[in-house]
Amino acid sequence: MSLDPVTLAQALVRCPSVTPHDAGALSVLAEAAEALGFTCRRLDFAAPGTAPVANLYARLGTGGRNFCFAGHTDVVPAGEAEHWTSPPFAATIRDGRLIGRGIVDMKGAIACFVAAVDRFLAARREAFTESISLLVTGDEEGVAINGTRRVLEWLAEEGERLDLCIVGEPTNAERIGDMIKIGRRGSLTGRLAVEGKAGHTAYPHLADNPVHRLVSILADLIQQPLDAPTEHFEASTLQVATVDVGNPATNVIPGQAEAVFNIRFNDRWTGASLDKWLRERIGRHGGSWTLDVAVSGEAFLTPPGAVAQLIADAAETVTGRRPMLSTTGGTSDARFIQRACPVAEFGLVGRTMHQVDEAADVADLEALTEIYRRVLDSYFAGGA
Repeated sequence: MSLDPVTLAQALVRCPSVTPHDAGALSVLAEAAEALGFTCRRLDFAAPGTAPVANLYARLGTGGRNFCFAGHTDVVPAGEAEHWTSPPFAATIRDGRLIGRGIVDMKGAIACFVAAVDRFLAARREAFTESISLLVTGDEEGVAINGTRRVLEWLAEEGERLDLCIVGEPTNAERIGDMIKIGRRGSLTGRLAVEGKAGHTAYPHLADNPVHRLVSILADLIQQPLDAPTEHFEASTLQVATVDVGNPATNVIPGQAEAVFNIRFNDRWTGASLDKWLRERIGRHGGSWTLDVAVSGEAFLTPPGAVAQLIADAAETVTGRRPMLSTTGGTSDARFIQRACPVAEFGLVGRTMHQVDEAADVADLEALTEIYRRVLDSYFAGGA
């Protein structure tokens, strides 16, 4: 009997795999993959100061090109379960929708791809001489240290090559067939601390108010756009996330003020060039300050080509819509994979991801499975 993507998706959702806990999700996936002939390797990694993370690399075949599907079984917390109309990890089907934490982001896409491989093999198992692999992490929604990045390092050490990759992130805005992600903006988080001198608000000449200087710096950073859109990217944006003083008194000038901001940047910048620009800009305001910068991913682009065309052709055949190519949204593990091979992202409709009553249409699970099957058909028929 063929593998049902809905049944497999339900089994995955029923594992409460909130980052960094696996809760049996990878075992469910490995069992389904091994039944199709995949050889599965569970890879557990841990770095100092982080929780250990379980990952899975599974490969079907040993020769030819290696078509990889990448995803993650870890999910964000469900929040207060009483706000859900069904228990968040029950994987209830109601009114044609499968409800559950992680079904959209992104256990549903994982189930669809495995079911697509089953359908693909049904027509050509004896003749198939190339390779299909799964790279599935439990660390995408977390710090992303012990997941895809470490698995890719392990693959390189083992001499494993990926020739092309699809990441099953929920890329579609309203309907299956809306959008393919061919790149992502970079992300930089800055933590700025401005030092001053505490004092009495009635005697400001005896103090140095760091809040005033911090406000001036932030106004300078946001008063003008960072740049203009590029061919494939939106304009970069800077958003202030929080401003903190921790001052409970109304008649005291504080000694320090802090702010955290995030920049989503396009391909006009690198993390290093933004860091330099920030320090030059902040330095104009004088005084004592420190800036800590963390770059979680650089902007990257897979130029429109074979991988995007494979997905677009398959999606158009199944849905009648040709997806637009985009680089919008947040970061994903594609930022690591793009160093290894051409990569694009395509999955379910993302409207409800991370929300209460996260849900996917059962019909969309079937459509996505068929799209993935057609991608495999085209790729291994020489279409890439």
